[in-house]
Amino acid sequence: MDTKRKVLPLKEAYRFGAEHALEREMAGIREMEIEWDLSYTSSLRRGFVVDIFTKKQLFDSFKEQYWPTGNTTWGQRKSEFWLRLKSRYEDFLAGRGESDSEAEDEDEDQAFAAEADLRDFLASNLDRVEAGLRLYHQGERNGVEFPIDDGRIDILAVDKAGRFVVFELKLARGRNKALGQILYYMGWVDKHLGNGPCRGIIIAKEIPDDLLLAVQRVQGASLYRYKLSVSVEQVS
Repeated sequence: MDTKRKVLPLKEAYRFGAEHALEREMAGIREMEIEWDLSYTSSLRRGFVVDIFTKKQLFDSFKEQYWPTGNTTWGQRKSEFWLRLKSRYEDFLAGRGESDSEAEDEDEDQAFAAEADLRDFLASNLDRVEAGLRLYHQGERNGVEFPIDDGRIDILAVDKAGRFVVFELKLARGRNKALGQILYYMGWVDKHLGNGPCRGIIIAKEIPDDLLLAVQRVQGASLYRYKLSVSVEQVS
């Protein structure tokens, strides 16, 4: 394997964690039974490792000792992908999210890059969705992949009236489960950040009739369909 693209080594992670008083946690990650319909298992375990090392302020030391690739752009993207898998798995277990079986047919790097590109483009161009929208900031954090209890909000924004707006992005087809997920996020924001009621926006490439019908019964939730265009530019 190309050492530049070497993934986080789990065996070394388990040993490193045990050496830093996390033996029980590492054993739990190593031995946990993963029950969902996606094929990612090792990647999911890496998500749990990255999460606990980050919370315990050990991730930088681990990367320096065992995974210097983690400090590259590629490594940072992989870490974000694994954390996102962890969040989706926890949503799946709690019945809040969906496991998108179409993702099994895609290379995980390509799938993550596409979703990250869509998220980052919208976060930088919120005025294309609604005039006056701006990205939420909380200290050094911004509203991209905003962490909450048992999940992450794709984009957390503030409208021109100062009210929060929660974004849920779907690369392909939006589903009814997306509505339940965004309602949970909206409820969390109202409870923990205040200034509610907030609004929720689901953005997907395709909006099925059942989701359209369901959203009509929910105050404060709306749907948007995104369209992609490509241009090329000669550079040499």
